[in-house]
Amino acid sequence: MPFFMWFIVAGIFVSAYMTIRSMKEDREFDEAFIEDEGKVYIERMEEEKKKRSLTEKAN
Repeated sequence: MPFFMWFIVAGIFVSAYMTIRSMKEDREFDEAFIEDEGKVYIERMEEEKKKRSLTEKAN
């Protein structure tokens, strides 16, 4: 097997590793972002619920 073929095979393996690592990092980032947005949404819902309960008590 010629010498340069080893570089090509090694490049394929490195490329595959980097792709998998990149996908994992992207997935973790997306999950964290979705979780943060979910917390903001829940906080808004709780604030709205408090406002509604205060207006119902006033009436």
